[in-house]
Amino acid sequence: MIEPATELTLDIEKVAIGGRMIARHEGRVVLVAGVIPGERVRARIERVQHDVIYATVTEVLRAHPARRSPGRDPACGGMTMSHVTPEHQRALKADMVADAFARIGRLALGTEVPVAASPDDAYRMRARVHLRGGLLGSFREGSHEICEVGQTGQLSEPCLAALAALAETCARRGVTHVDAIDLAENLDGRQRVVNLEQPEDPALTARLLADLSMIDGVTGVTRTTRRGGVPRAHGGRPWVEDPLAAFIGDRGHVAADVLLRRQPTAFFQANRFLTPALAQQVTGALIDGPVLDLYTGVGLFALCAAAAGHEPVVAVEGDAVSVADLHENAKPFGRRVRVEHQPVEAYLRQARRARIETTIVDPPRTGMSKDALAGVIALEPPRVVYVSCDVATLARDAQRLVRSGYRLERLAGFDLFPNTPHVEVMGVFDRA
Repeated sequence: MIEPATELTLDIEKVAIGGRMIARHEGRVVLVAGVIPGERVRARIERVQHDVIYATVTEVLRAHPARRSPGRDPACGGMTMSHVTPEHQRALKADMVADAFARIGRLALGTEVPVAASPDDAYRMRARVHLRGGLLGSFREGSHEICEVGQTGQLSEPCLAALAALAETCARRGVTHVDAIDLAENLDGRQRVVNLEQPEDPALTARLLADLSMIDGVTGVTRTTRRGGVPRAHGGRPWVEDPLAAFIGDRGHVAADVLLRRQPTAFFQANRFLTPALAQQVTGALIDGPVLDLYTGVGLFALCAAAAGHEPVVAVEGDAVSVADLHENAKPFGRRVRVEHQPVEAYLRQARRARIETTIVDPPRTGMSKDALAGVIALEPPRVVYVSCDVATLARDAQRLVRSGYRLERLAGFDLFPNTPHVEVMGVFDRA
């Protein structure tokens, strides 16, 4: 019998999707936290689930050369791989992509996937934190215990100072609990908007929310009563913005006053250092001619495509908050960009077989639905550029694309969330 709290001596074999590493005990898979492939360790069993053993390292008997002292609590918001040097983290993420494509997609990759590096400090320009008992931070893994917001190093010092002042201002007014606080910054960190998500609460008065917008470093405050709700402004400007030119580099040309705005609850990439590189890679992968951008968000890829001379561009987005920003962001392009506010599946059901050279998809972590992927395949675009934050669902959808007559041309990885097991991947697929 394998019981929780039992300790095992294990040889760590390889990385698993999700950041744990794979070992074996008496033929059974053990997923171990806090280790590196190639190490021998002692690990304590946490639980047994569906014949898979979950364990955490207690002693490293033979260390990998890439092991380092994490210096931070690995259970606090995005530090799962902080015990691994940054260079080796990227190598493990490349292995994760190859494993997913081989095991889930049944596609063997001929070469290692390059993964672009990011600094691991102050990289986040989007975050979601919680106020509990006056403490502001993220939840420790598997619990509702608050980790102090500065532990991970992901937020800049000015951002941390603004959040500390926000918590202090709330406490002075007797507010010690807010379900969630969504934060958005622009690239240089000079603009910072927070959205407080809380059901109707008399303590969250308009006066308090206006006071929050006066905090040094906070340029706007909004409020929603539920996740996915439309924010209401309570002081300052309710969005942040950057020149679109900051994202396109030499891939296109646009006037300096053309801006890309986003509200704190709209979808946007979180890494200030790599988002421009990702946008330029996507833009560089487009074929000359019309572009269809699905799951557009506030328009990053669609508007970069238009700025690079591709037209027309059809931008499809179902979220009401993101599409409000998208409409404003698309205005300088006039008829060159057409915004469609509807779910991707609904748009594809009625889409005509118009000429489309490239379809861009950037779906949520769950990947594309069967109907959405079938709709893209039915349009037969010569090229599909697939941006994914989940290698498992990307590999699953890649298999279906390949079976439908596409070939995988290339993959590129981006370490948008260093010290975590997540890797952003761009896949380029061409019709055979």
